[in-house]
Amino acid sequence: MATTKLKPVDVVVVGIGVSGSIMCKELAETGLKVVGLERGRMIDPQHDFAMPYVHDELKYDRHSDIFQNLSRETITFRNSPGETALPMREMGSFKPGEAVGGTALHWGTHTRRFLPWDFETRSRTVERYGAGKLPEGCTTQDWGVTYDDLEPYYDQFEHLYGVGGKAGNLNGEIQRGGNPFEGVRSREYPNPPAPMTHAGTLFARATESLGYAPHVNPIASMTQAYTNPYKLMLGQCLRGGFCTSHGCANGAKASPMTTVIPALLKHENFELRPLCNVIKVNLDSDGKRATGVTYVDARGRQFEQPADLVILASYTFNNTRLMLLSGIGRPYDPVSNTGVIGRNYSYQAQGKVSLFFEDQVFNPFMGGGARGVAIDDFNGDNFDHAGLDFMGGAYVALSSSGATPIKNTPVPPGTRHWGSDWKKAVAQYYNRFLSIRVHGSCQSYRKNHLDLDPTYRDANGLPLLRMTFDWSENETKMSAWVTAKAAEIGKAIGASKMATSATSGKYSIVPYQSTHNVGGVVMGADPATSAVNKYLQSWDVSNVFVVGGSAFPQNSALPPTGTIGALSCWAADNIKDHYLKRPGAMV
Repeated sequence: MATTKLKPVDVVVVGIGVSGSIMCKELAETGLKVVGLERGRMIDPQHDFAMPYVHDELKYDRHSDIFQNLSRETITFRNSPGETALPMREMGSFKPGEAVGGTALHWGTHTRRFLPWDFETRSRTVERYGAGKLPEGCTTQDWGVTYDDLEPYYDQFEHLYGVGGKAGNLNGEIQRGGNPFEGVRSREYPNPPAPMTHAGTLFARATESLGYAPHVNPIASMTQAYTNPYKLMLGQCLRGGFCTSHGCANGAKASPMTTVIPALLKHENFELRPLCNVIKVNLDSDGKRATGVTYVDARGRQFEQPADLVILASYTFNNTRLMLLSGIGRPYDPVSNTGVIGRNYSYQAQGKVSLFFEDQVFNPFMGGGARGVAIDDFNGDNFDHAGLDFMGGAYVALSSSGATPIKNTPVPPGTRHWGSDWKKAVAQYYNRFLSIRVHGSCQSYRKNHLDLDPTYRDANGLPLLRMTFDWSENETKMSAWVTAKAAEIGKAIGASKMATSATSGKYSIVPYQSTHNVGGVVMGADPATSAVNKYLQSWDVSNVFVVGGSAFPQNSALPPTGTIGALSCWAADNIKDHYLKRPGAMV
């Protein structure tokens, strides 16, 4: 295929989601010529997310309107290296986005900071419990940055996205109503916390009676009208019941389309090109410097975009795949435990306690996303693990997450899954049901990794990314232990019937769990075990930066978006303040 070479630019950014939009805006403000490439379509929120169509569960949740098109590109999956990986044909365990705005168009807006322990997991665990606490085959490592390094950038992102919440640790002083386990923060959230729902009140009372510290989830669905630092206004969330997997009809959900892109498009030195799928980062003859990228547009034409600086800011899978396709960094080999690209792929363990009531009615159409209440008492290393046969933990939450009447058909244990009995139970319990969720951490392991599939290819003839992943004993034990604690909370709430389930057996890619895939291009202080340094700069090609969830060396129990946003602000700041003044390796 003939390739058309375009005029050079200063910066090309691949993927215009949370990370990419921030990188484009911050670098465009310096006067650099910046081009943003996004393989998905451009979204017009006033048209695409207009009422009542935005509440179409079939279109958005079932038929994956703003998710990745798996007929053109997907991943292959296997539990272990001895198995043959097969392509994922339908959205299941996770839902990567494919549009300008990325996965943040359909996220649930849960915006928590990682715990300080999450950034120094290995060293703090060894220091407190000894090296024997680390599970067999565990490759978990410290990030190379600390919570204190990122705190100003968490603050920057929270104000950019208008997060509503209550500080729990303000300048070292524990605040009533907030999360007492969080790291020290320099100032309050920019917006107040969401009003507590009836379901959240029941959870708060039950957890307080057990001696725990409940707090309202911090969310980036505006709790009041808000104008962010880019002078963009967001409306107040109306709790319309359709949030996760959906767009927002009144511009209350923070996403790149509401917080960054309208301001970004005003820069004459920025150009956005949707429907442009980057297939390779081009290198010079020495392989030590990137010269730009090659992409394919919607008509199948191939272009080369020369650039002095290349920033990969797409989803975990695509960042990793582009590094492998471009030959940047040594691919990871789980047999020898060497190489870095594809290393330390991780996910999140789960648990669930289903509560069924006869005398309590809840309105599922009033709520959305992560609106709810949680406790962090069993998260990270917030509790003593001495005598326990696992490391890590989980937060426990009860959220009024929305309606989804097509997929949300809860029935008590023992109910048939078909026929008139099932229909009767669904009608009875649809609005008499609550779910306590356990969201657990997941350590990284030598066996779990990403590489290029030797058999299956995408629509452009390029190898698909292959995922090798399974649960480890540490995560199943942790999930079972914390889920048992969640069941005690369920009993305290007083449901008439209850069912529990924890992470167990083999990981399945079929049922939805979370869109919290991380790793593959991890950050760290050692080039032998990390692909990028603390500034998200490639160790091997100094004018390539890889920003996003792919940088996480293992996964926290907490949702990743706030940390992805903080890392993006951190990387942009260091590129502006250091790299642009003296291009080259920053470490």
